[in-house]
Amino acid sequence: MKTLLKLESLALLLLGLYAFYSTGLSWWWFFALILAPDLSMLGYLLGPKWGAITYNLFHHYALAIGCYLLGNLLQVEWLTLCGVILFSHSALDRALGYGLKYKDQFKHTHLGWIGKSST
Repeated sequence: MKTLLKLESLALLLLGLYAFYSTGLSWWWFFALILAPDLSMLGYLLGPKWGAITYNLFHHYALAIGCYLLGNLLQVEWLTLCGVILFSHSALDRALGYGLKYKDQFKHTHLGWIGKSST
């Protein structure tokens, strides 16, 4: 099942790449911003509960799609770009096995445990 989910996430990443291509922006924007959603991990400075909340907020497809659609509807390029980056980053993370976080600790995700000592 994990392999199937990773393949699905790779397909979503390809969709994100196509969405970025459709913006007509220079590719350096994509590569400069693709890791920006990981700044949400700063929430872990306030503890695992707040870390999971901030991480999950910025790694949720609904927020990404909402930003993208609203950006397109209002013709706000930076909002469209935010949606594409959030979507692509989340798909990449999930393809690599990093899922949404549970509130007990960072390594516990909806895709299972991550790291060498995964249970």
